[in-house]
Amino acid sequence: MEEAGLPQSEGPPPLPYSLRQRKKSIAFFWTLFVIDTLGQPLILYWALKYCTSLSLNLVFSISTAALGGISVFEYFYRLYNLMRKDSRARPLNARKSWLDFFHINFTIVWLILAVELIVGTVSPDPHVRLLAMPLPTVMFYFGGVHLTLDILRMAGFKAPFRISSTHQGSAMPTALYVLVEDIVAVDGGGGQKFRYALRTRYLSSPYFRRMLFEMNCFWAGGSLVAAAAITAIIFTTSEDVAYTLGWSLPFAWATVWTLITFPWVQAELRREKETWDRVRHFGGGEPFTDDITVNPRTRYNSFQARILPFGGREKQVQDGPSPPGSSTVTDDTNTHANTTLTDDNNNTHNHNHNHTNSNDNTTGSKIQDDDNDNSNAQPDGVVAGDETPVDTRDHDHETQEKEPKPDV
Repeated sequence: MEEAGLPQSEGPPPLPYSLRQRKKSIAFFWTLFVIDTLGQPLILYWALKYCTSLSLNLVFSISTAALGGISVFEYFYRLYNLMRKDSRARPLNARKSWLDFFHINFTIVWLILAVELIVGTVSPDPHVRLLAMPLPTVMFYFGGVHLTLDILRMAGFKAPFRISSTHQGSAMPTALYVLVEDIVAVDGGGGQKFRYALRTRYLSSPYFRRMLFEMNCFWAGGSLVAAAAITAIIFTTSEDVAYTLGWSLPFAWATVWTLITFPWVQAELRREKETWDRVRHFGGGEPFTDDITVNPRTRYNSFQARILPFGGREKQVQDGPSPPGSSTVTDDTNTHANTTLTDDNNNTHNHNHNHTNSNDNTTGSKIQDDDNDNSNAQPDGVVAGDETPVDTRDHDHETQEKEPKPDV
């Protein structure tokens, strides 16, 4: 598991990037993209087919040649920003020749689409249904890659090669984290400053990692299901309907998913901040480490616990003694496993006797601490036989847990 040191803060490490400040540029780009990818192929198809005497082969040759101008520009713009000598957008600690994960997949997708479009238009009688498949193909590809990456992560596999800023041999990153890192750093102009800040947040916040995992399942799984449905429609309807729906339905699906995503993410980020101390001190795992065994409950039922039968189950934290008055710490949504902290108030500072705190009445397990023999005592915050840090504080003396320093 890869570690990164971060300065301690009262809340989650901030991300130095604001979408609100870039509303105009984002709106401008997506307007051009929609015109180029949705409006242009449909307008050219219907106008040239029914308003001219051109052959169908020539109609598709023209519409195909005009397709993807914005995407082609974006491809070479990204390539330039990643490859230039003084680039501040490439992955952290990467060589000059190394592309980020999104650009590698961008290249593969363009090769697949090129083959698809060439095969569809090369014959005198074009394959209209095949020419309606570019956007569903993109959905199949990215949905499959992203879902596979997270399944491998939950199964405990390590990164087989460098994945953007994640080194080979590190814990497999959740796919949405990599996508956000690459898109914002290069296309959004966030640069390596954003890559570092996002990695800081990702490694320090189990809740943030969990949110990205669930969001990735939502988008990748939805993409595969929607692409399958659109493909079925394309191959079961008339050619005109198939071509129109093949280029328009993916945008309709993406719009619905986006409208669901924005309030979902905003609510989760608020709750991450509210539960920051609780998650870190009670079951937060090893600090600043991509620990896949730590899965704090989000607002929704755990997708992983219900669907995936392996790896990364919710970790039951065995807590030690707590200050007087503390009883039970639970998640505000009542979805956490109940973690009971019991304190034996009858045993105070008696240095001539062993004091025993009851931690689990159902198992009868006891933790004994001989105050007269410090050489045999367990380290603070560690229960015998368990490596999970817990909150152990004496009635009069509190032990402040120290966190690692930055190690980039």
